[in-house]
Amino acid sequence: MKISRQTKILEIIENNAVETQEDLAERLRLEGYNVTQATISRDIRELKLTKLATENGRQKYASISKTDTEVSDRLIRVFRDAVIKVDFAQNMIVIKTLNGMGMAVGVAVDNMENSDILGSIAGDDTVFCVARTHNQALDFIQKLTRIINAE
Repeated sequence: MKISRQTKILEIIENNAVETQEDLAERLRLEGYNVTQATISRDIRELKLTKLATENGRQKYASISKTDTEVSDRLIRVFRDAVIKVDFAQNMIVIKTLNGMGMAVGVAVDNMENSDILGSIAGDDTVFCVARTHNQALDFIQKLTRIINAE
């Protein structure tokens, strides 16, 4: 059931501009899947879906495969467009984003595959990362700042 549901989710977001978990749940219900918000949230996390900006300024769920040759450029654009502020204390890094863009920036951070970062947690407008040391956090902040300020 889970594989079938997750396959249907990928099909739905590929063919429709799905903006919210509620919208996704409703579309799944129309397809015969009885789902809860918790199930949708878990599926989104497991499928590593992110929200991307659309041409009309709205957002939609999208699946980003690591084999996609445009991933790096797209994630850097998302990062630049969505990040408001980056700061840290000791080995903890906080990235403030535009509302609704925390998950997208979290995906961008995770795809940087920086071994100095132990992990990250993304919310609606904040990404929290933990580095191994204060110096590694400082190095990561400098890297993020270079990405934001690059032309």
